[in-house]
Amino acid sequence: MSPDRAVLNRALERGEQEGGSVEFKERLTENLHLSDGRLESLAAQLRHRVLSGDGEATYVIGVTDNGGIAGISPAEFSESMDVLSLLADEAGAHIEEVQTWGVDGVGDHDATEDEAKPRGIVGVAIITEGSVLTDDDHIVVGTAGHVDHGKSTLVGSLVTGAADDGQGDTRSFLDVQPHEVERGLSADLSYGVYGFDDDGPVRMDNPHRKTDRARVVEESDRLVSFVDTVGHEPWLRTTIRGLVGQKLDYGLLTVAVDDGVTATTREHLGILLATDLPTIVALTKVDLVDDERVEEVEREVESALREVDKTPLRVERHGVETAIEEISETVVPVLKTSAVTQQGFADLDAMFESLPKTAGEDGEFRMYVDRTYNVQGVGAVASGTIKSGEVQAGDELLLGPMQDGAFREVEVRSIEMHYHRVDEAKAGRIVGIALKGVREADIERGMALLPRDADPTPVREFEAEVMVLNHPTRIGEGYEPVVHLETVSEAAVFTPEGGQLLPGDAGRTRVRFKFRSYLVEAGQKFVFREGRSKGVGTVTDVAPVDEHPR
Repeated sequence: MSPDRAVLNRALERGEQEGGSVEFKERLTENLHLSDGRLESLAAQLRHRVLSGDGEATYVIGVTDNGGIAGISPAEFSESMDVLSLLADEAGAHIEEVQTWGVDGVGDHDATEDEAKPRGIVGVAIITEGSVLTDDDHIVVGTAGHVDHGKSTLVGSLVTGAADDGQGDTRSFLDVQPHEVERGLSADLSYGVYGFDDDGPVRMDNPHRKTDRARVVEESDRLVSFVDTVGHEPWLRTTIRGLVGQKLDYGLLTVAVDDGVTATTREHLGILLATDLPTIVALTKVDLVDDERVEEVEREVESALREVDKTPLRVERHGVETAIEEISETVVPVLKTSAVTQQGFADLDAMFESLPKTAGEDGEFRMYVDRTYNVQGVGAVASGTIKSGEVQAGDELLLGPMQDGAFREVEVRSIEMHYHRVDEAKAGRIVGIALKGVREADIERGMALLPRDADPTPVREFEAEVMVLNHPTRIGEGYEPVVHLETVSEAAVFTPEGGQLLPGDAGRTRVRFKFRSYLVEAGQKFVFREGRSKGVGTVTDVAPVDEHPR
C-alpha cells in the first residue's frame, strides 16, 4: 500500500464522528449545496470540523455517508473542489492540500480520448484554519548571501521574534530537512512568513505548525514572505532559480561582519541587482566584532555596490523613512543587525511593514511555466508566476514553444492560488493553471502561456549585454554555460563581440540555445553559469528561430 493511499485509508478508518474533524461527501454541486441557505449551514459544519481538529479538517470526497467508496467523474470532482473552496472561504479557512486516487467507479464521458478512463475519483482535502494568502498586501523577499552569513538565522528571528542563542538556534525554524539540520546548511528554498496589524508585528510561535502560519495570515493586515535561498557553492543553481524564476518584490543580502564581502557575496549581489530587484543589505553578526571591524566591512559593501553603479544608503545615518522612500533599482539601504542582540530588527520590521508591493507588468497575459503536475481528476497543471496581464477560468491560450517550435491551443480548466480555487488571477500571482488540450508530459519548464490571438515568435538566438562576475580565465567563442532566463534553464553557446570577455568585463555577445527555441524578448534579464563561472546579462535583440536553422 502506497503512503498516499494510506492517507485515504486512515481517514476512512477514523470515520465521521460527532465532534470529529473528518467529513464524508459523495459530491458537492453548486445547484444543490450553494442555494437556499445551504451554504451557511455547510460552512458552519466545516467550521465545526476545523475547530474539532485543532485548526485542521479532513474532507473525503467521492465516498458515501458510511465511508463506502463511490467514485465520481473528474468533472464532478472538480466542481466539488470549487464548492468546497467557497465553503472554506465562508468559514474563514482554506484548502491546504488535495490528494486524489483512481477507483472503480464512474468514468468521465466528456473527457478526451487520452483522458478517458473507466475509473472514478476519490480525494482527500485538508482544510486549514485561516484565510488564504492574498497578494495585494503581501510582499515576497528573496534572501541571498555566502554560506554561514546568517540568512536563515536572520529570517528565523524575524518571523518568530526570538533572539538567537549565538549558535544558529533560530535557523532551525527554516531548516526542515534532517540533513540540513545536521549540516547547518539550507539545501533548498525554504519559506517563512510574518505579518503586521494595527498593533505591530504578528509573528509565529512555531513555523513548522500549519495552524500557526494560518493564524498569522488570518490576523495580519500585511504579510511578508521570505524565500530563503542557499549560499553554499554547490547549490548556486537553486539560488538562481529562487531569484530569477520567482516573483520577488525585494532582495535581502546578508554579509557577516566576521567574514566580510566574499566572491559569493559579489555574485549574489550581482544577480540580485542585475534582475532589477530593489535590495537591502543586512550586515549580520555585529555582536561578534568591534566597531572598527563593522565599519571596515560596511566600507567593503559600499565599494562593492559602487562597482556595479549602485548607491549605498546607510540606514543608521539617514533613517528608516528615508530608506523606505529611496530604495530602488539603484539605491541600496545598508543596515547593521544581530540576531543575538536584536540590533537592527526594529528597523527591518519598520521597512517591511511599509515597503510597497511592486506592481506586475501591464499588457496581455503571459506566464512562464516553472513546474508541471498531473492531478488525477484535473489533468495537466502548469504552475508559475503571472508575468503580465490576467487570466480567467475558461480562457483559450497558447502554450509553447513545443519541441518543433510551434504553439498549441489549450483551455484554462481552473486556476489555483495558494491551494485555493479562484476564478481569475493577475500579474504577480503565483498560480497553478489546469489546462485542457495537452498532456502533462508535453509541458516543459521554460514554456510560456499566452493569449490565443497572440502571434509569438520562438527564438533560438539573441544578442545580449553581459557582465562576467567570475571566471578563471577568459570567455571566448564557443563558451557553453547554462542560461537562466525567466524559468528557462538551457545550455547555450556564446560568441562574444571582439572574441573574448575577461572577468569583470561588460560587453556584447551572441547567445544561441543548444537544443531548442524559447520565447525571448529584448529587455529580459538572465543569469549564466558554468562551473565557477557566473555572469548576468540583458537581452538586447532577438532573432526568430527560422532565421538561424540548425
